[in-house]
Amino acid sequence: MSSQSQSKLILVIGATGAQGRAVIDALLAPDASGHPSPYTVRALTRDPSSTFAQELTKRGVECVKGSFTDYAAYAGMRIYEVTKRVPSLRHYVWSNIRYVLKNGNFNPDYAADHMNAKGRVGEWLSVQPSELGDGLTWSQVTTGPYMIKGGIFNPLNVREDGTVVFAAPFGDAHVPLIALEDLGWWARYTFDHRTETSGKELNIASELVHWDDLARTFTKVTGRPAVYVRLTVDEFLAVFDEEKMAGPIASDKKRGDGSKTMRENFKAFYQVLRDDIVDKDMEWVRSVHPGTYTLERWMRETNYTGQAASVLKNTLDGKMDRGLRAEVAAQL
Repeated sequence: MSSQSQSKLILVIGATGAQGRAVIDALLAPDASGHPSPYTVRALTRDPSSTFAQELTKRGVECVKGSFTDYAAYAGMRIYEVTKRVPSLRHYVWSNIRYVLKNGNFNPDYAADHMNAKGRVGEWLSVQPSELGDGLTWSQVTTGPYMIKGGIFNPLNVREDGTVVFAAPFGDAHVPLIALEDLGWWARYTFDHRTETSGKELNIASELVHWDDLARTFTKVTGRPAVYVRLTVDEFLAVFDEEKMAGPIASDKKRGDGSKTMRENFKAFYQVLRDDIVDKDMEWVRSVHPGTYTLERWMRETNYTGQAASVLKNTLDGKMDRGLRAEVAAQL
């Protein structure tokens, strides 16, 4: 019997996205003793001919064409229901985000669809049976905004004196950021520890980051002066092109179809972060994963310079262009 036939097969949905690629990296890595990974990976992707899918194929990942195009929460629940009917499947791991609308007492200010769609599935999954032995167990890995070279990490301006400007609408909040390397570590941990994680939510982050500390850490790592400029949510949104922000947040929706716009969704998202709606127990996180990244370590290892870049698939595909208004950013 080949080593591949003895290994456990993991299906990764959303495999070519930033999170999916990080999870696959961790699943294919040797174990702590240096032995080959006990897992093989099957990747569900809309386009097996894409650059990312081809890279996965070269690494021995089986890429299968397919997608889930229904409403996000329904699709997540339906995947579990279908999984439950397959006798050979043992572990369903849901990539979760906190149900922030519930955390915020259902205040519509926190109606960030990309968070609440996943969070609703997590709530539903938490009351489903999780059966060890030959049954199907479930686990949730609950994440947050990524430590990446892009998105909310982008400085919006560099002043004439060389000061790098990190402008954001987060006030004095501590944003629960996660390095993709840590996210991959936790996904692998969940599969490696099926018994311990059965029926559990692993609510994780790498560091709770105040934006003053972001600026200070950037200066410490790069030697360049930096400052955190506090903006209101509306002031921050005004830095981006109004027409582009009026487009739908969901890439499969059409402009003007009544679905939530990028502006509406990002406004709610920024209000969630500003008001510290997301809870994380960092003492527990570090007790399980002592090697958890800090912001400083991440900046040093990725050679972070503040230059804009992204690993987010929608951004790379040109579906999440907010259109920075350079003339407005230059005033910060």
